[in-house]
Amino acid sequence: MATRVIPPRILGKLRYNTASKPLNSANSSLSPTLSPSPSPVLPPPTSVLRPAAADDLNFNDHHKLFSHLPTSDLLRSAAVLHATAVDPLVDFGTWLLRSNLMNVNGLREILLASVRHSFYNHFCAGEDAPAAAKSIRALNSAGLRGMLVYSVEDALDNHACDRNFHGFLRTVDVSRSLPPSSVSFVIVKITAICPMSLLERMSDLLRWQHKDPSLSLPWKQDCFPIFSESSPLYHTTKRPEPLTPEEEKDLELATQRFFELCQKCVQANMPLMVDAEHTSVQPAIDYFTYSSAILHNKTENPIVFGTMQTYLKDAKERLMLAVEAAEKMGIPMGFKLVRGAYMSSESKLAESLGHSSPIHDTIEDTHKCFNDCSSFMLEKIANGPGGVVLATHNIESGKLAAAKAHEVGIGKVNHKLEFAQLHGMSDALSFGLSNAGFQVSKYMPFGPVETVMPYLLRRAEENRGMLAASGFDRQLMRKELGRRLKAAVF
Repeated sequence: MATRVIPPRILGKLRYNTASKPLNSANSSLSPTLSPSPSPVLPPPTSVLRPAAADDLNFNDHHKLFSHLPTSDLLRSAAVLHATAVDPLVDFGTWLLRSNLMNVNGLREILLASVRHSFYNHFCAGEDAPAAAKSIRALNSAGLRGMLVYSVEDALDNHACDRNFHGFLRTVDVSRSLPPSSVSFVIVKITAICPMSLLERMSDLLRWQHKDPSLSLPWKQDCFPIFSESSPLYHTTKRPEPLTPEEEKDLELATQRFFELCQKCVQANMPLMVDAEHTSVQPAIDYFTYSSAILHNKTENPIVFGTMQTYLKDAKERLMLAVEAAEKMGIPMGFKLVRGAYMSSESKLAESLGHSSPIHDTIEDTHKCFNDCSSFMLEKIANGPGGVVLATHNIESGKLAAAKAHEVGIGKVNHKLEFAQLHGMSDALSFGLSNAGFQVSKYMPFGPVETVMPYLLRRAEENRGMLAASGFDRQLMRKELGRRLKAAVF
């Protein structure tokens, strides 16, 4: 990732070298890789995360944290976050938007307008590319960057895949038109450019090959390890049939779409982040990600990044295996670390198949896994190629990772490290990290309200716990609004 344009308010705080190398520069050379461990699993990080120093991070100064937000935006944010913290209201809203009332002419338009002027405007970047570009510029003026995502959900056929593919290509063009480094990543969902049924079939075959290495997959290219010994394989109950000629043709089309998107990102010098999804299709998504990384990650700054969901019990082991394999092959690899967003659906699927959930049994275990994986990746990129995006809404994890970055000498505003939060959420954490000098991005979906609706509904259901726990931000927003009211600042 290239270094952003640093706002003047941050310049005085920098203590480290902020220079970065361009992605895939012709003059860049691959950094020496680390000596691989003789064990198939790398040892855990040797150092312990410790909280950041109080003078580095300040999450309590509401005036400083929200100084760049207009009062109108602050009022809307406070109202939306308060509404999403009320479970009955979220339940009613999701029911309403999924009900037959959405098919009633007149009422549908009223409901969509209500969503547009409230939740949509809060969590999304705009309805089209120009609107998204405007949102990115406003975000960048406040010291943050954007992860731009054309917000489409699962594709069922090649026609939908082609339509979505062109949308992702346009997203790269939009990113190139914006000020340098204002966009940190373009996001792609493999489920939007490859039919879901094919991804499920590929995942079954990949899982079965892990059970039985003698299974031949003629379509499989070079790839990093996708599974660990602790990975759940219960999705595959019997030996799958090989891909049919029609499925192989569809796979060829999907591979070509992803290859062209990666090539466009290479030409644009723009990192591409592959989102993680359900475990039923995640093996195929990892296969696309890793095989493409081998082809396109040529300098120490990777173009193709994968996503690891650390609420999964096997996340840390899979991360270590993939990193070790990348080191052996001399391939720089980047990862986004998230906690995860499919908790209820994953647990229900596992239970229906008679297995325990693949998700950690306690939230404390999930926190520990995220922090351990963060520490591991920060140590790796401090001493070699690659990059990491720490996508967290947890303030303690932010403090620990900031301290670890300082400890291993990565420094702030560094092209190897990015923090990230969803647009419209955890603004106190985002601005606090940014004020301390770190690169911070917001995940910014864009598209027509009707197109983005599935994304909003999924976020409402899967992230209700996080939304309900947004009291810290709401409290700070109330204090800042009170301060502005007393000072007559509007």
